[in-house]
Amino acid sequence: MKNIVILTGAGISAESGIKTFRDSDGLWENHKVTDVATPEAWKREPELVLSFYNERRKQIRQAQPNKAHLALTQLENDFYVNIITQNIDDLHERAGSKNVMHLHGEINQSRSSNDAHLIYDIVDDEMKMGELCELKSQLRPNIVWFGEAVPMMEQAIPLMHKADIVIVIGTSLQVYPAAGLLDFTSPNTKIFNIDPNSTMDSNNDNLIIIKQKAGTAVPQLVNKLINKA
Repeated sequence: MKNIVILTGAGISAESGIKTFRDSDGLWENHKVTDVATPEAWKREPELVLSFYNERRKQIRQAQPNKAHLALTQLENDFYVNIITQNIDDLHERAGSKNVMHLHGEINQSRSSNDAHLIYDIVDDEMKMGELCELKSQLRPNIVWFGEAVPMMEQAIPLMHKADIVIVIGTSLQVYPAAGLLDFTSPNTKIFNIDPNSTMDSNNDNLIIIKQKAGTAVPQLVNKLINKA
């Protein structure tokens, strides 16, 4: 079977009602990113950061996978499928996808402030100040904030090397290091870009741009790929 790697961003989850700061003049739910999504913000106002992510977690848990999330699961019957997502939600998993890698962390996890390897599932909606890891340091959201390294890139790159087909959904891939993932594909890799606002270079002979919303275009593409498998 062929290998398919799916790169997803905020555009695929937007149709489930999950907002992204890039759609609202640099504000994320009325907050500047520098106030809630940087290590400096965590040091300066940890209570605000926890409150912000507590609200995001509640919203995400109320959201449901959409047609695009659900359609991607059908590929697993005919292809080796890996999803690499920039999203922190769990909609791919709830839709039924089995191999999901979160580049930027997961909203339903916390981690130690002192040891990034100590990661815990969040059962309740809220994280609170005073909740400590086993090393007695404050738990923080398991989110890769702006200015932090993206450790999962080391696992994502080998997947790109093996990809026969790459499907890019709802992301401009303009923010590094994720923006560089396509550089690790082979010259013969077929690339599909589903994004109504795509800015990808259309001069690439192996690139097919589909300027539609994910909920419409993904099920159609999945059917075509399965029929050709």
